[in-house]
Amino acid sequence: MQQAYLELKLAWELFKKGPDQLSEPEKSRLENVASKQSRIEQAILASPDAALVVVPAATLATRLSEIRQRYDNQEAYLQDLDNLGLNSKTLASVVERDLRIEATLEKVAAAVGEITQVDAEIYYRLHPKAFDRPATRRLRHILMTFDTPAEKLAALKTLEKLRSTVKTSEDFAQAALRHSQCPTAMEGGILGAIKRGQLYAELEPSAFALAEGELSAPTESPIGLHLLYCEEIYPDGPIAFDEVSQRIIERLTEQRQQQAQREWIQSLLKAATP
Repeated sequence: MQQAYLELKLAWELFKKGPDQLSEPEKSRLENVASKQSRIEQAILASPDAALVVVPAATLATRLSEIRQRYDNQEAYLQDLDNLGLNSKTLASVVERDLRIEATLEKVAAAVGEITQVDAEIYYRLHPKAFDRPATRRLRHILMTFDTPAEKLAALKTLEKLRSTVKTSEDFAQAALRHSQCPTAMEGGILGAIKRGQLYAELEPSAFALAEGELSAPTESPIGLHLLYCEEIYPDGPIAFDEVSQRIIERLTEQRQQQAQREWIQSLLKAATP
C-alpha cells in the first residue's frame, strides 16, 4: 500500500502523469527512484524525531484535495487508486505517513542556526561576480500588428500620434491599454527590467538608446510595430548589498537546511546498515 502510493506520488513529481500512463523507460526509472526513496522514508519514520510528529487533520485534508485535483474527473482518480490497490481510506493513511516525513524533515531544517547579516555580507564579498548587474532598462511598449500594407500604414500613423502626445509613464500605460495588441496591455505595456539580448534584435538599438522618460520612433519587429518607452535606466555595475541581503539570507538558509537534512538522513541510513 505504501509502495503503491509512493509510486503514485513520484510518477506525478517526475513525469506529471499517473503511473498507468508511463512508458517502459519511465516505469524503470520510477521503480529505481521509488526503491531508494522507500529506504530513506523508512529510516526517517523510525527516528526519534518522527515519533513526536502529529499531522493536523486540516493539513491532511488539504493534501488529499490536492491529489484529487490532479485528475480531470472522479472516474480517472478512482481508477488510478484502484490500479494501485488503494481506496480513499487507505490513501488517507499513506498520505498522513507522507506528511509525517515532511514535518520531520522540517524539524531538522528548523534546527539549523540562523543566517545573519554578517554571514550574508561575507558571501556577498566573496562572490562579487554573482552580484554584477548588466545594464538594464525598465521598458513599456505598445504593439500594433498588421496583415496588409494599409493596416501597417494605419498602425504607423497611430503610433506616431501617440509619440507626440504621450508625456508620462501614466499616459503611456493608458495608451497601451487602449491600443496595444500585446497581452502586456493589461499591465500598461510593462516589459519589465530588460537587458541586452532579451528583445527582438530590431528593437534593441532603439531601446538602449533611449533616455529615461523618452519614447522611441515606431520600430518594426517580426511581430509588428512597436512604440517603446524607457521608464528607468539601471546602469551596469555591482548591485548594492542592501538590495540583495535578504535574498542572500534566504538562499544560504535554504542551502544550510538542505545540507542538514542530507547529513541527518545519511546518519540514519548509516546507523541502519548492518
